[in-house]
Amino acid sequence: MPTDHPSRAVVEPAHNGASLGPRVRRFLVPNKPRPPINPALVKHAEDRASAEQNRIADAITGFAGSMLFVYLHIIWFGCWIGFGVESYPFGLLTMIVSLEAIFLSTFVMISQNRADARRQVVADQQWTTVQEEDKQNEELLDLSRQILALTKEVRSLAGRGI
Repeated sequence: MPTDHPSRAVVEPAHNGASLGPRVRRFLVPNKPRPPINPALVKHAEDRASAEQNRIADAITGFAGSMLFVYLHIIWFGCWIGFGVESYPFGLLTMIVSLEAIFLSTFVMISQNRADARRQVVADQQWTTVQEEDKQNEELLDLSRQILALTKEVRSLAGRGI
């Protein structure tokens, strides 16, 4: 049965797998957050990155918070149970997963502490900015008062005809 429109195969050529690698990588590997633009956060990130243990904790937290981590665990659990590494109730697997949960919860807390530290850096910088703005506002109000006083003086002199 002929049709007036071209087939999908002609309009959308078959996927040859050439771009499959980047697609899979983008799907599995977590996106790195954009680097901070706030100067205080840039300095905080540099200070944090200077310690090796912080870099290790950040890498583990980044990996554990990714879909790749989830997929690897699905494969691992499936193989463990499917290949019959141990029989039900999977005591060793339960112990391994429990230990992993203990360590991952520690890394979650480390990540939360890091986020709290970043929020504190931003809050401190905002407080400094507010204090500087208050000082500038006081200076502007003082200048406005001086201008008002001069304007009144000029008007009073102009009113006398001097």
